[in-house]
This record gives sequence, structure tokens and C-alpha cells, in this order.
Amino acid sequence: MNNIAFARYRAEWFQGADSARRDILAGMVGTFALIPEVIAFSFVAGIDPQVGLFASFMIGIVIAFAGGRPAMISGAAGSVALVAAALVHSHGLQYLLAATLLAGVFQIVFGLLKLDILMRFVSRSVRTGFVNALAILIFLAQVPQMLDVSWHTYAMIGGGLAIIYLAPRITTAIPSPLICILILTAVSMAFPMPIHTVADLGRLPSSLPSFAFPVIPLAWQTLTIITPYALAMAAVGLLESMMTASVVDDLTETSSSKARECTGLGLANVVAGMFGGIAGCGMIGQTVGNVRYGGRGRLSTLVAGVFLLLVMVPLRPWVAQVPVAALVAIMIMVSISTFSWGSIRDLARHPKVSGVVMLATVLVTVATHDLSMGVAVGVLLSGVFFAFKVTRLMDVTSTYDATTDTRTYTVLGQVFFASADIFADRFDLRDTASRVRIDLAASHLWDITAVGALEEVVTKMRHHGATVDVIGLNRASAILVDRLAPAVGGGKD
Repeated sequence: MNNIAFARYRAEWFQGADSARRDILAGMVGTFALIPEVIAFSFVAGIDPQVGLFASFMIGIVIAFAGGRPAMISGAAGSVALVAAALVHSHGLQYLLAATLLAGVFQIVFGLLKLDILMRFVSRSVRTGFVNALAILIFLAQVPQMLDVSWHTYAMIGGGLAIIYLAPRITTAIPSPLICILILTAVSMAFPMPIHTVADLGRLPSSLPSFAFPVIPLAWQTLTIITPYALAMAAVGLLESMMTASVVDDLTETSSSKARECTGLGLANVVAGMFGGIAGCGMIGQTVGNVRYGGRGRLSTLVAGVFLLLVMVPLRPWVAQVPVAALVAIMIMVSISTFSWGSIRDLARHPKVSGVVMLATVLVTVATHDLSMGVAVGVLLSGVFFAFKVTRLMDVTSTYDATTDTRTYTVLGQVFFASADIFADRFDLRDTASRVRIDLAASHLWDITAVGALEEVVTKMRHHGATVDVIGLNRASAILVDRLAPAVGGGKD
């Protein structure tokens, strides 16, 4: 690590006493926001809540040091739990722990290979749809806690929201969500009422995590069972983490190392698997909350992990009495602040295809409860719309010189797999001109499909007796033609 990189890394940890205070308090609030989601997704994965909590503690500690995005909170939740559920159901927890280890190894390899570059193919419309879908899912996740409950729960949620939004007008020294938790817990303890508490969500751990290598048969068959699940968990986890990192980049107007986040998450998942935890990824709701509460550095991430350990063991009796209504109020606030309200107005101002991509990402994500599926559909639609747009920009015009009996075709735009057929159709293959010139000076051949279309046109025209010259190829196109279709005989004029 050179001096510049070391100075930046040190600044990510500590920028002054005031910054440290904000990071510590934001990290503590992030822990409380993390607990209900980790427990909920543990049930989705079919495992005991303490397995998810142990994993979140280990991932939080490791990612604070090894991750590439300061202020980002990662844990055992998200779409990874959906992938894990099938493996747990078919083969049990030990196979899941082994798949977690392998998924971590895959993520480390992906990071070393710089595969984070694939994030460049995710358009802003997809990112906006991702954020909006997440906000909706965060709110929907709170709905079960508001069904079949007494009026006391609604009163506590309303009171919690009032505290969260009004407390900053009095003081910003302590994050308002933390004030909400303290006040509502004190009220519920002083005035017992029929409301759910954290203890009702699931069994909290009563001991520290310990080293536990997966107990599975060391055989080829085991590897064939866990590899598909490990690849799926690695890919889904990285996608959610990269999207989360991009969102935080936008919120904080800073940059982050996506490749380092890949390797850091992989290392964190390896450690989690070795201590009896499942794979995790970036938790965008908790991360956005952490940033909203003032968290900016790696210290907030570390505090979220360390405080989770304190919550799980020494403070367990106290945390168990925290009203679920307080956590619901916090997450409702996070969902409201996460949603990009300006994107609704932008639907009328921005190109329609951008709106379609954004809405499709939201609808698929909400319908499947799978953030990776929504992003995949959004990226696919973006690619299709882009291909159609570029295709419309491609044109072929022709002129005829009777004195030399020469037909000149001038190609404008990009020729690739989506426009190659249109390109070929613009030529009159039975042209009676004795000489044909194809001018590609204002175009570019991108792939083997484009070269194949050009080769087919030239071959058929020559078959009908015309002398065909290909001129104006730029350097990249000429290299491609020389390698794939040397008989075309293109030149750079």
C-alpha cells in the first residue's frame, strides 16, 4: 500500500472526534435496524436466527477492514437467503456452511479478476428502479408486524415516527432513531402493554460464535452439490453489494473500490462460514440508514458489527425488551427516505424507454422479492432498447456514376449483431453496375456478425460479376476484417 492509499485508508477510519462520534452512534442505530431483517431472512433461509446473527457479526467486523466502501453495512440477508433456502431444505445446514465458504472463495476470485467492471452496464434507470424497489420492499417487510396487533402497536409506531422526525429540531447530537428506541423501550417497560418485542422475533444467541468447520463428506459429489449454490450466492451477493456501494457513492458524492469490495465480501463470507454463519451481502436499507444518520467512515461499519455482538450477549436481556414498533418506525422512515420521489416527476420529463426500464426493475423486484432478478431484467431491457436505438441510427445511401459505371454505397453508423441484417438488406445484390464501392469511413464494424454481413454482401456482388472495393475502414474495423474475412480486401482510405 503506497503512501497515498494508506493516507486515504486512514482517513476512512478517523477524520476527527466529531466524525467518530457520528460514526459510532450511526453504527449503533444500524445494528438495531439490522436485527429484525437478519432474523426474518434467517427464517426465509430455514435456519436458526442465531446463525444469521453470528454471520452478520463476523461479516461486519471483516468488511469494516477489508471492504472497499466505507459506511457500508453488510449482513446475512437479502436475496442470498432465497438461494440458501433451497440448499438447506435439500441437504441441511452443514452443506450451506460449505457453500458459504466456496461462495466466499468465488467472490475473492471475482474481485482479483476485476469483474466489478460489469457494473458499468447497469444504467442509472436500473439503479433508480433498484432503490425504489428496495424502499417498497422495506416497507412491505414491516406490514406483517402491523397486522393482527393491538392499538398500542399503532400508537407506538406513530409515536416513534414523531420522535424520528421531530427530535432533530431539538438536537442532532444523537441520531433520532436511537432516541426513538430508548424512549419507546422506556415507555413499554414503565407501562406494560400488549405489544411485540425483539424477544418475540426469535431466539437471540447466548454465547459467542466459535470456530466450526462444516461437517460434510469430503468427496467429489459434495462439490457438485454445493458449487451451483455457491456460484449463485456469490453472484447475487456481489450484485446487491455493488448496487449498494453505488447508491452510497451517489449519496455521499464519493468513490469506492468495487473490486476491493468484492474481495472483502469474499473474505468476510469465508470467515462467516468458518464460524457457523451463512453468506451475506450489502444491506442497502441499513446502509442508507447508516448514511442518513451521519455514518461516513469504516468506524460506523465496525461499530455495527461490534455492537451487534454486545447486543447478542451482554445486553441481550435489555435488547429483548425493545419494542418491535420502534424498529418498524425506523424502517418506515428508511423506506421513505430511500425512495427516489423525484423519479416520479422524471417519468414525464425523461425518455420513455428510461421510464420503462425503471418501472420494470421496480415491478419485477417487488413481484419476486429478488433484487438481483429485478436488476437483471432492467439491464436486459436497457441493452435491448440501446440496441434498437443504435440500429435506427445506422443508414446506407447509394449514388451512381454513369461515366465510370460505379455504384457507391456509403454506410453511416454502427454495424453490429442488431443492425447487421438491416445493413445487408440495404444493398442491391443484383446491381448491374460493373464496379461497386462500399465506403465505411463513417461507420464502425463491432463484431463477427457485422463482418459476416459485409463478407456476404461482397461475395454475392462479386458472384454477379461486379468488381467490389471496400474502402474507409477505420483501424479497428480493418483489423477485424483482416482476421475474420481477409477475402473482403478492405482498405483504409
